[in-house]
Amino acid sequence: MKLKPVSRNSSVDQVVERIRDVITEQKLTAGQRLPGELELVKQLQVSRPVLREALARLQGLGLVEIQRGNGTFIAGKDRLAHCVQLLRSAVTMAPREILTYAELRAAIEVQAVRQAAQRATPEDVADLQKLLEQLNSLDRPYEELLEIDFQFHRRILEIAGNELMQNLMEVIYEFVVAQMAQTTPSPQDNKRGRRLHRQIFQAIRKQDSAAAEEAMREHMEVVLNRLKKECQQNG
Repeated sequence: MKLKPVSRNSSVDQVVERIRDVITEQKLTAGQRLPGELELVKQLQVSRPVLREALARLQGLGLVEIQRGNGTFIAGKDRLAHCVQLLRSAVTMAPREILTYAELRAAIEVQAVRQAAQRATPEDVADLQKLLEQLNSLDRPYEELLEIDFQFHRRILEIAGNELMQNLMEVIYEFVVAQMAQTTPSPQDNKRGRRLHRQIFQAIRKQDSAAAEEAMREHMEVVLNRLKKECQQNG
C-alpha cells in the first residue's frame, strides 16, 4: 500500500480523505494491514499527531480497526453495523448484568486515570484533546459519539500503560457499549457528561492525578447510579 504525500500544512481531513481514497481505489479488504505508523508518516509527510487523529476518525467511521501492538487493519463492513446492533440490543440486556461489568469498568478506569495523569506525554494530551473535541460535535450521530466516547476512555488506558487493564476493557467491550447506550443521554442533554470529560482531560493535561481520579470517580458514579436506579425499577 503506497500513499502520495499530502501538502505540508495538511489538515486531518485531508489525511482521512487520502487514506479513504486509497482503501477504495485499491479495493482493500477486511483484515488487510496498513503500513506502520512511522511508514505512514513518511509516505504522507505529516506529523504523528495528525496521522493518529486521522486514523482515529477512520476507526470511528468503521473503515479501519486499530489494534494496539498489532497495527491498523481494514475493518469489516459490518463493524459500524455491529456497533449499532449492540446499541439496539442493549435494551435486551438485564440492567443487573450490565451493572456487574460497569462496576469492573469503574475500578479499572479510576486506577488507570491516576496513572495516565502521571505518564501522559504532550502527544498523548493532544490525542485526548482531539477526541474531546469530537465528543463536543453534537451534530454527529449518537452511535458515533458513543464510539468516540469509548475511544477517549480506551486512550486513557493506553496512556496508563497497564496491558492487563487494556485487555480487560477489550474483553468487556460489548458490555461497556451496552452500558453506555443505557446510561448516556442524548448529546444535547449530556451536559454533565461533557463537563466531566473536560475535567478528566484537564487533570491529565496538568498531571494532577488526584483531580483526575476525582473526576473519573464522579463520572463512574453517575453511570453506576443510573444503572442501579434501573435495577430498582425492574425489581
